[in-house]
Amino acid sequence: MADERTPLIQVIQIRPARPRYPHHNLRRICTIFLAIVPLIVATFILCLALPNAFDGDDGADWSAYLPWSGDHISAAWPQSSGLTYEELQRILSSTPNADKAREWSKYYTSGPHLAGKNLSQAIWTKERWQEFGISQSMIVDYDIYVNYPLGHRLALLEKSEKSKSDDIDHIDYKETWKVKYEATLEEDILEEDGTSGLQDRIPTFHGYSASGNVTAPYVFVNYGHYRDFEELLAANVSLAGKIALIKYGGVFRGLKVKRAQELGMVGAVIYTDPGDDDEVTENNGNETYPKGPARQPSSVQRGSTQFLSIAPGDPTTPGYPSKPGAPREPVDRAIPSIPSIPISYLDAVPLLKALNGHGPKASSFNKYWQKGGLGYKGVEYNIGPSPESLALNLVNEQEYITTPMWNVIGIINGSIPDEVIVLGNHRDAWIAGGAGDPNSGSAAFNEVIRSFGKALKVGWKPLRTIVFASWDGEEYGLIGSTEWVEEYLPWLQKATVAYLNVDVGTVGPYFTAAAAPLLNKALIETVNIVQSPNQTIANQTVGDTWNKHILTMGSGSDFTAFQDFAGIPSVDMGFKAGPETAVYHYHSNYDSFHWMDKFGDPGFHYHATIAKIWALLAAKLVETPIIQLNATDYAKGLANYLDSLKDKARATPGFYVDEQAHWHKDSLFHGLTRAIERLRDASVAFDAKAQSLTDEIANNPIPWWKWWERVKLYYAVRRVNLKYKLLERQFLYEPGLDGRSWFKHVVFAPGLWTGYAGATFPGLVESIEADDRGNAFKWAGICAGLVDKAAGLLED
Repeated sequence: MADERTPLIQVIQIRPARPRYPHHNLRRICTIFLAIVPLIVATFILCLALPNAFDGDDGADWSAYLPWSGDHISAAWPQSSGLTYEELQRILSSTPNADKAREWSKYYTSGPHLAGKNLSQAIWTKERWQEFGISQSMIVDYDIYVNYPLGHRLALLEKSEKSKSDDIDHIDYKETWKVKYEATLEEDILEEDGTSGLQDRIPTFHGYSASGNVTAPYVFVNYGHYRDFEELLAANVSLAGKIALIKYGGVFRGLKVKRAQELGMVGAVIYTDPGDDDEVTENNGNETYPKGPARQPSSVQRGSTQFLSIAPGDPTTPGYPSKPGAPREPVDRAIPSIPSIPISYLDAVPLLKALNGHGPKASSFNKYWQKGGLGYKGVEYNIGPSPESLALNLVNEQEYITTPMWNVIGIINGSIPDEVIVLGNHRDAWIAGGAGDPNSGSAAFNEVIRSFGKALKVGWKPLRTIVFASWDGEEYGLIGSTEWVEEYLPWLQKATVAYLNVDVGTVGPYFTAAAAPLLNKALIETVNIVQSPNQTIANQTVGDTWNKHILTMGSGSDFTAFQDFAGIPSVDMGFKAGPETAVYHYHSNYDSFHWMDKFGDPGFHYHATIAKIWALLAAKLVETPIIQLNATDYAKGLANYLDSLKDKARATPGFYVDEQAHWHKDSLFHGLTRAIERLRDASVAFDAKAQSLTDEIANNPIPWWKWWERVKLYYAVRRVNLKYKLLERQFLYEPGLDGRSWFKHVVFAPGLWTGYAGATFPGLVESIEADDRGNAFKWAGICAGLVDKAAGLLED
């Protein structure tokens, strides 16, 4: 009987419940699995996002390190696909061929190829690269502001006796001038050297020189170094209103003209003195080219007079690319306003002899004035000024236009899209030849690319992306490379690991290199595995014959925009002449195929050798899982640069550094010293971490089924490589150097008054040289802050 305690729903016992489906347990397992997998995937995607979130806006593409990410990392990671690293090295070591290099050199040097006038050569280069297997090869053009020669004259004028006018009612004695010497301004046509007599050979002229017609007294100013001019002023030698007669050498030619202009001089004439040819001179009994190795007396060094240490590239578009329609700026700060011309020492001798007995002798100045080599021609190296009875008439006619120029760019896409190695050489030359500069590099470059193309044809796919660049416009002022870097700067700073430059591949047997310290170790290891053409000792390598001295990065070639503007570690390398080898006729008609074939590199063996070094160094950076850079070398380099800076400061009274109290907080170098010490400690630890990962990859390969360990390794490698890639960028200071804001790097820049040679900690150096203590402390703080930033990157 129901009451208030009776349940509303009664439970009626029936038979036990049976599973609705026959595979109930299996379905339960599958359901659980399907619920967990999306959770794992979501977590993994979150993990992908986190590194970018923590690392900031570094542009990292972490998906490139996933084993299942399509065209990115292949299943062969940490090796590349198709070939082992050792197999690739064998191809790159055996493919470059001296006979093929000779063939390429013969083509490149067969006719004129000035910047903006070599489209057919650009097309030919692109087509060869495509034949080699670099299907992604293209021509990239810019509109550049340059000059081409129209006419010139240089005459030594002598005042004649006063002559009486014909008007007998008004007798007037007038002074007239006659030509004492008319310079030829031409190089001799040599029967043995075919390109020296081409109908369309390029006249002797200076790039970016000013048009003008001036007649004035002249003064011999030695090398035209800033120091030389200061010594002349101290000796009360009159300079204003005069024409400067200058020796090539020591500093970039444009800076010689710049300083002469600043001191009120009205023109410049620059010649090459055989006193700078070391032992191989006519005076020492050597026959001159083409019969012997000494300098051909009529040879003339052409070249740019742009103010290279202020900013390279198109002078009308500083800091941005010279594309059609780009705004153009005035060029006053970038190129000279006084005319200049280059001449041979044959044409210089009459001018120098006319100064004999006038003004002080060079021998009364310091050691830098004592290298004149024309004494056997009767030159006494008096300074001048020239006497009132003599004057120079300098005429320079130039056409300035805006015209297209053409870079050739080739790409091999790697598995990692945002780690890129760029290789470059320029193609343009001042003359029909250019067998040394730049086409020894161009010929070797073709062999490098042919070698990589051969690897591609047998199935190789590189780990990192490779970009090949044949630049135009280098000779005028590094134009092709600078405009390209300015255009692609965001991508380059995100992706590029290093830039490897070869300008002059070979003009002699001595290997030389300049490099950012990050690349020192990789460079040394590479030259130690390449056989030298010099086999005076069996099996000796290029490393065995090299002095291991790596120069500081300066300027004068296409690495400048990469290193000093974009913060990309760079190397520039090649084989140079020595004090006892044949004289190299730089920027002359005699930098020809004939000279190279007979004197520079008979057999073209050094062409093939630089191609092997170039290719193998690229492969080391492209193929190794951990990028082969070394931070410790950078910290050591900075410490050495600081020591040199302290020496400079000690020699400057206002900047004396007390050896016992250099650590004091008021010391100019206190903060920078501490920052470099911090970077050294961080670098040692970081390089050790990188080596540990390298050892782990080499000695403990992870089986495919341990995918989670591979993912963990991907991230560890990624983090190390990202820091190596970005380390050089930490030394960029966006406002740039004082008075030359294009240069952003606080460690490396061309010297303000050298151009070619590099200055380290340039902001500090220039402040000390200017005796500006306040500015020196400003730059010491900037440098210390950026070095600390670099250390923080490695410590994080």
